[in-house]
Amino acid sequence: MATVMQKIKDIEDEMARTQKNKATAHHLGLLKAKLAKLRRELLAPPSKGGAGAGEGFDVTKSGDARVGLVGFPSVGKSTLLNKLTGTFSEVASYEFTTLTCIPGVIMYRGAKIQLLDLPGIIEGAKDGKGRGRQVISTARTCNCILIVLDAIKPITHKRLIEKELEGFGIRLNKEPPNLTFRKKDKGGINFTSTVANTHLDLETVKAICGEYRIHNADITLRYDATADDLIDVIEGSRIYMPCIYVVNKIDQITLEELEILDKLPHYCPISAHLEWNLDGLLEKIWEYLDLTRIYTKPKGMNPDYEDPVILSSKRRTVEDFCNRIHKDMLKQFK
Repeated sequence: MATVMQKIKDIEDEMARTQKNKATAHHLGLLKAKLAKLRRELLAPPSKGGAGAGEGFDVTKSGDARVGLVGFPSVGKSTLLNKLTGTFSEVASYEFTTLTCIPGVIMYRGAKIQLLDLPGIIEGAKDGKGRGRQVISTARTCNCILIVLDAIKPITHKRLIEKELEGFGIRLNKEPPNLTFRKKDKGGINFTSTVANTHLDLETVKAICGEYRIHNADITLRYDATADDLIDVIEGSRIYMPCIYVVNKIDQITLEELEILDKLPHYCPISAHLEWNLDGLLEKIWEYLDLTRIYTKPKGMNPDYEDPVILSSKRRTVEDFCNRIHKDMLKQFK
């Protein structure tokens, strides 16, 4: 494992040393592909019995959506869970009070939303430090992530957590890249683009594909993609999910500081201890989860507005609706 870690560090150092320009784009693309491969090896080492890597905490998925609380130790994740769900998660004034994953349920607008209080992560979590891998593996199963930040601590923490999650293949508030990648048996690399490309050219694409031992493929770009986007599509194990930056403890900062924080995108200020703006946070979670509520109407009676059927944003066809009610319903469907 140390060798993989060492290789990753060497490549990161080399990328930091390399100037970014057209001449070095090819070289940087190659390095990024190597880095992605090493990261994947780190997450899933060749299985030789024993516990596999990246195992999460055993928490049964329940409710209509799952929301995870991610953040450094002592930013107020457990307090937030206690206030929102009424579940008890131990709170104390030392770091790493929460050592395992504590689930709670919020009932909001007829939907059951499961909220997970995950242990605090530290820098280097993606490389397996401080149970970081388990925390982030569980975060991967969520529909939305709340990154809890401390208003008193520097905002650079936001960047650090993003880096840890991205190293694990989670892409926050991004859409999957609009490019098509199709392997074939022969014919070499066929690279077409409908727009002018500033980041990728045929040489770089060939180099990245060569790193994955792919020598025949059709690649079509519909926007100005970067080498990272292409690597994400080839790797295929990336998860794109919405994320809200919850800035906690705003009762301890001035109004001027709060106005500066207000410029952050995807952000929601709260104070979990004093219960400020918790309804605003719930409103935002609802908006980012993008759930659809469907009210059913029994024959000859008024619609039942108490108990809606909840569908996720990605799956809202009649078929999904039927499956949500009962599996046999599709078979009898005319």
